[in-house]
Amino acid sequence: MTVSLEQLRRCHFAVDLGAARTRVYVKGVGLVVDQPSAAAVNTRTGALIAVGELAERMTGRTPGYIRVVRPVSGGTVVDIEMAQRMLRHLLGDKIRRALRRKTRLRAAACTPHDADPLAQRATIETLAGLGARRVELVDTLIAAAVGCGLPVERAQGTMIVVCGAAATQVAVLSLGSIVTAERIPVGGEAVDHAIVQHLRHAHELVLPSQSVRPLQLALSGNGLTPHGPVSTVIHGRDVATGLARSVRIDTAAVRDAIHTPLTAVLDGIGKVLRDCPPDLVADLADVGIVMVGGSALLPGLDQMLREATGMPVNIAERPDVCAVQGIGAMLEGKIEPLVLNPLAA
Repeated sequence: MTVSLEQLRRCHFAVDLGAARTRVYVKGVGLVVDQPSAAAVNTRTGALIAVGELAERMTGRTPGYIRVVRPVSGGTVVDIEMAQRMLRHLLGDKIRRALRRKTRLRAAACTPHDADPLAQRATIETLAGLGARRVELVDTLIAAAVGCGLPVERAQGTMIVVCGAAATQVAVLSLGSIVTAERIPVGGEAVDHAIVQHLRHAHELVLPSQSVRPLQLALSGNGLTPHGPVSTVIHGRDVATGLARSVRIDTAAVRDAIHTPLTAVLDGIGKVLRDCPPDLVADLADVGIVMVGGSALLPGLDQMLREATGMPVNIAERPDVCAVQGIGAMLEGKIEPLVLNPLAA
């Protein structure tokens, strides 16, 4: 592993701060928080009104003096103070009191691949505000690979695609380290935006902020393939009149709109394969690609990658929590360090 497993075993809790959801794993307890990374704030008083699921439901439905903010963008903390307040409320008094009783509280956190020093510092300061005396940073790619059960410690190539809300990370791992990786600034949010723009231009329809995900689900299990539903009904607001309107849309056109941003993901996968040593590429032809992350559940995305790469593509059993489960396994000491003994002379 590229991180110190001995240091991680000393940590008491781990945090995966994502653009879409925040997850917290407490050592000896398990996953205690899995909530949207959102907070509703009263702009007049600065008071925090709601966090997590409740704040997410408030999006687009609040009066002018209430604002729903997202302190994390692309896996990077952009508002440290708000991220600390959000985490405190998500953890609750009981868990916070239990953590405060730990001597020299230590924390671990997932960070995107090639995160710059400022982004890493923001994550450390966020957890330091919760009382952590030391913060260990773990690459999201390695944590996700461990969480989905990939044999990353072996001398064998394994490829993982982390499909996040703001970005997609692609890597080939071997001997517990990243051989080659690429971070593509295209994720689930880009797919949502493509659908919104398509409906606005093609049907003059403005979607409610919460309706894009239901639209993707309406595309059924083969959403990006011709085997999906022919059409679906969408409710929104007419651009010209401002009145509520329902339209029946052709899902083939929606699939074309979704395909455009996903082309960048295919290009990123191709670049990683080109930069990868031939021996590891030969391994990948057998074991294939493993997809993790919330956006990996986009209907038909795995089939699209399978056709584009010609390799087997599998979705992890619980792709949305693989990263935090992986870092949790490191905290619990379930991962053995790789020991390379020099050959005796």
